[in-house]
Amino acid sequence: MPNHIHLLLYLTDDKVNLNTVISNAKRFMAYDFVKRLKEQANYAILNILSSACTDKEKAKGQLHKAFEPSFDAKPIYTYDFLHQKLDYIHKNPQNGKWNLCNEFTDYAHSSAAFFHLETPHPFVTITDYRYYWY
Repeated sequence: MPNHIHLLLYLTDDKVNLNTVISNAKRFMAYDFVKRLKEQANYAILNILSSACTDKEKAKGQLHKAFEPSFDAKPIYTYDFLHQKLDYIHKNPQNGKWNLCNEFTDYAHSSAAFFHLETPHPFVTITDYRYYWY
């Protein structure tokens, strides 16, 4: 999606903290975004990301802010809810204001073709954990 991401995460270790996983993912993605923007000499976006930092964040050494500080997590306790969320995620690029593809299975940044057409994703390995969820 142009301004957000949907994920279904299956954490196999009870000691792993979801907040830590998301925080680390955002941090390392932000480092990569900034690195790529610098390589492209895209100072306009770098300045926007820099100006998004509060004085407190700047005092701690933060130079850019690429993500909102929060995220919306919903625990999944039933197969019905799991499939409801998976369907929502897969159809989101085609619905509403986005209209990013004609068929939801055509969206390049989605696992929809893997789950609905059994087509391997061209860039990442997808593992189907739906039946191991519980």
